[in-house]
Amino acid sequence: MPATNLIKRSATLLAAAVLLTGCAGLSIREKQQVEVLTTQARDTALTCDANDPRRCAIPSPLHELAGEAFAQSGADSKNNPASDSARHYALILDSGNDALVSRLNLIRSATTSIDLQTYIYDEDDAGRLILDELIKAAQRGVKVRILMDQLSALKKVDTLAAVAGLHSNLQVRIFNPVLNRARMSYPLYAAAAACCWRKLNHRMHNKLLLVDGAVGITGGRNYQDDYYDWDSSYNFRDRDVLITGPVTRSMRADFERYWFNPLSVQPQMLKDVGRHILKQGVPPLEPHPYESSERVQQVVRAAENTQYVQDTLAGRALAVAGVQYVADSPYKADVESTKPADDPSVTSASYALRDVLRSAQTDVLLQTPYLVMSKAAQAEFLALQGREQPPAIRVSTNSLAATDAFIAYGLSYKYKRRYMRRLGFEIYEYKPFPEQVPGVARAPESTEEQAQDVGLLVATTPRNRGLSPIMKDSAARRFWIPGSNRPVRLLHPGARYGMHAKSMVVDRKTAVIGTHNFDPRGQTYNTEAVLIIRDNAFAEALATSIERDMAPANSWVIAPRKVAVLGGVNYTLGKLSNELPLFDFWPVSYATSFEFEPSEQCPTPLRIRDPKFRDCYRSVGDFPEARVGIKTLLVRFFAAFGSGLAPIM
Repeated sequence: MPATNLIKRSATLLAAAVLLTGCAGLSIREKQQVEVLTTQARDTALTCDANDPRRCAIPSPLHELAGEAFAQSGADSKNNPASDSARHYALILDSGNDALVSRLNLIRSATTSIDLQTYIYDEDDAGRLILDELIKAAQRGVKVRILMDQLSALKKVDTLAAVAGLHSNLQVRIFNPVLNRARMSYPLYAAAAACCWRKLNHRMHNKLLLVDGAVGITGGRNYQDDYYDWDSSYNFRDRDVLITGPVTRSMRADFERYWFNPLSVQPQMLKDVGRHILKQGVPPLEPHPYESSERVQQVVRAAENTQYVQDTLAGRALAVAGVQYVADSPYKADVESTKPADDPSVTSASYALRDVLRSAQTDVLLQTPYLVMSKAAQAEFLALQGREQPPAIRVSTNSLAATDAFIAYGLSYKYKRRYMRRLGFEIYEYKPFPEQVPGVARAPESTEEQAQDVGLLVATTPRNRGLSPIMKDSAARRFWIPGSNRPVRLLHPGARYGMHAKSMVVDRKTAVIGTHNFDPRGQTYNTEAVLIIRDNAFAEALATSIERDMAPANSWVIAPRKVAVLGGVNYTLGKLSNELPLFDFWPVSYATSFEFEPSEQCPTPLRIRDPKFRDCYRSVGDFPEARVGIKTLLVRFFAAFGSGLAPIM
């Protein structure tokens, strides 16, 4: 039998085995028994007056912004949040500390409902702190709903079983479970890839926290230490936006579109969680031993400090108009489901981004952790470059030393020539040790003891990350290569940062903050959500934030390398090799990284098209700060052979 036929037959047999053993869920009788057990286990007692939960809610200046926004909005804003009469308040949450304090403050201020939607929910300090606060809110009388994607939901079956039967006011659902399970091991993941590839890749990447249907937070952050500057080795430079006003009605409607969708399943109805409950009953939720109780107490004190929240957060919120929240359909990838005939499964978030991009006249600022553009996105940027006066396009993204996804970086490395020459990108790659991280002291001597009582948080507690790729933001594309979720080794030690923010500013007038990585996966597989704000002041504030990340202290700039010998030949052969669909053997890349060197002759940074650029910048090589090793070699391998992976990047 030919080898190819043997491989196909083996894959078919594996898929059949999975369908016979792994996909079989609970029987109807088992589901009924599980439902009885979880219902009986749920506590119904309240820690607050059942008739008035407001008595136990803390005062919140952030929550008060919602009342002001609705009071200032006209009647027509009820059905059209983007109408001229709609009023909103928006706050950029650049630092992990601000993002965490805001969440805690809002959860403690809730009086009626809390809806949380996320891709990753870890069981580390940050994740468990938020979970404990949500449980306390439910015990006060607040209706709490938590919707998590299957691949990155709570790690332990025990925890999911405990939460499912914890309190009558707390509900949990898992989005698009593969193989009728809540948790996936490596072997199960491999089996699912053989039988259910499209369903496996259809993930819910949306992130939303909505309190009392009036205050929302959306953006790039999941619930894990490294999104809040709490990891001692690697943290994300991320961004959220807090919004109050009529647009939160759209957020509520969209959350419920997911919550009541058949793809959202109660964890106790899944095979592993359900049978655990049938065998052992609903377990108690074990207390979490915080690795750093001091920083937990610190952030809780900050969240309870009304004056601090007012001065640091609410006082910085901007009054804005022209706000729009756009999210994809739960059926985006057309997975195996009872898809209703009236749901076209359009990728609405991608289309909204396209429309914003098409409006560009002078300037586009784009920030994305993974610079792997879909064909549709490339076509849009190419159209912009075809204009008589194309807008300037500056892109902030990760360097190899900063990224947590070296495979995706390998593809961006392959296509730099295309992005720079054909699409007109000016590319800035984030350093692993940036000098300016919002809310974080980067001085080596900074310690947790030196941090202020409320405010600045510094991650110093050692911890063993040891996370499987299931718990990483691009799990579906990294599960099949062990260690691919870990950053490359560096030349120097220290806690590093990687870009994770997903934002765009067009003409300093329109701002976008959301979950979309502007990549093929966001275009095709993942469900995404974006908040669009057409307001000059807010757009300027977001542009300032992105430009700070692009500054020489925080990023290297990518520019064409200078080839002294046979430059024209090198350019031609490199271009031909780069355009090959599968292979790219040419060893000399078109562009490389440059470092700004200030001097009397070069007092300020320059753009790469400035004729004095090379007088003020020096080349630092293709992969600055990255230690040569297997992953740097794999980057070149994926640049040469990995173009076929682009659709799932």
